[in-house]
Amino acid sequence: MTARVVEMGKQPLDTGIVWITVPDDAIAGVARVLAQSQDWKGRIVFHSSGALTSDELVSLRDKGARVASVHPMMTFVPGAVPEMAGVAFAVEGDAAAVRAARSIVDDLGGDAFVIKKENKVLYHVFGSFASPLVIALMASLEQVAREAGIRQTDIKPMIVPLLSQTLRNYLKHDAAAAFSGPLIRGDVATVRRHLAELKKLPEAKAVYVALARAALKTLPVRNRSSLAKALGGS
Repeated sequence: MTARVVEMGKQPLDTGIVWITVPDDAIAGVARVLAQSQDWKGRIVFHSSGALTSDELVSLRDKGARVASVHPMMTFVPGAVPEMAGVAFAVEGDAAAVRAARSIVDDLGGDAFVIKKENKVLYHVFGSFASPLVIALMASLEQVAREAGIRQTDIKPMIVPLLSQTLRNYLKHDAAAAFSGPLIRGDVATVRRHLAELKKLPEAKAVYVALARAALKTLPVRNRSSLAKALGGS
C-alpha cells in the first residue's frame, strides 16, 4: 500500500471513506473546504474527536456524505505505535457511517460502542483523567522528587514499583480498595507537614490539595473533618 499526498480541496479524493484526524478546532473548517471540492454523495466521512459530535461535519452531510465521529480511547504520542486490539471506540452519527465504522473497528480488533451526542464531552473527560491528566500528575511527582534531592535518573526506578502495584490494586479491585497513605489513616499531622513543605512548590501544592479534597469526598478517609480543615486552611 502506498500513500499519496494531495492538496486539500484542490484534488478529488478517490476513496469511499475519508477519516479527518486534525485537531478539534480545525474539523469544521476542514469539512467546509472538502465539501466544496467534489461530489460527496455515497461517501462516508469520519472525524476522530472524542469531545465533538458528528455535527462538526454538517457541511459534508449537506453535500450527501454520511458522517460519524469515531474516537479511539487510546493515547497517541510520537515514537509509539499503540496496539489497537481491545481498544474501545466511541461511535455516533449517521446509520450508514456508524455501520462502516463498526466494520473498520472490528478489523482493527477494537470494540466499538455507540455513544449519545450529549455524553461525548464527559466521555472525553473520562479519557482525559486516564491518560493526559495522569501524565500531568507525573510531572508534579517529578517536581517534588527533584526538590527532595532525588536525581532525575533515579525517579523512575524508585517510583515504578509503587505505580505498578497501585495500578494492579485498582484493576483487581476498585478505587477504594486501592487507596492507601496518610489520608486513609487519618494522619492529619503528616498532611500538615506535606502542605508546609509544598509551599516551596505552589503548583505541586495546588495539585496535592485538589486531589486530597477529592479523596475526602469519594474515598474512605479517617478524621475527615480535621483533614478538611487542614486542607481548607492551606
